Amino acid sequence: MAITAILDLQLKADSLGTAHEILRATLTSTRAFPGCLDVTVLVDSDDPAHVVLYETWESIEHDRAYRAWRASPEGASDLGSILAAAPRLSLFTVAEGV
Repeated sequence: MAITAILDLQLKADSLGTAHEILRATLTSTRAFPGCLDVTVLVDSDDPAHVVLYETWESIEHDRAYRAWRASPEGASDLGSILAAAPRLSLFTVAEGV
């Protein structure tokens, strides 16, 4: 069953000049990871330092494998260098019949 992951990011205001570059590099690897169906980047209209990543994965197992890879030295990215706070991750499945 597909899963939607929403990663809520608050970027450092002084990193906005390089943030898109770092996000693009990070998300290139994310999009290429097995099981990643799509990643959409949403930027808050009132606060450009507030960014939400809307990710769709083939399954919870694919998402978990990706998160484990990102936590390893091989999957580490520079994303942490532009964050003002810890990211917030929420996972969702489609509610059938609602």
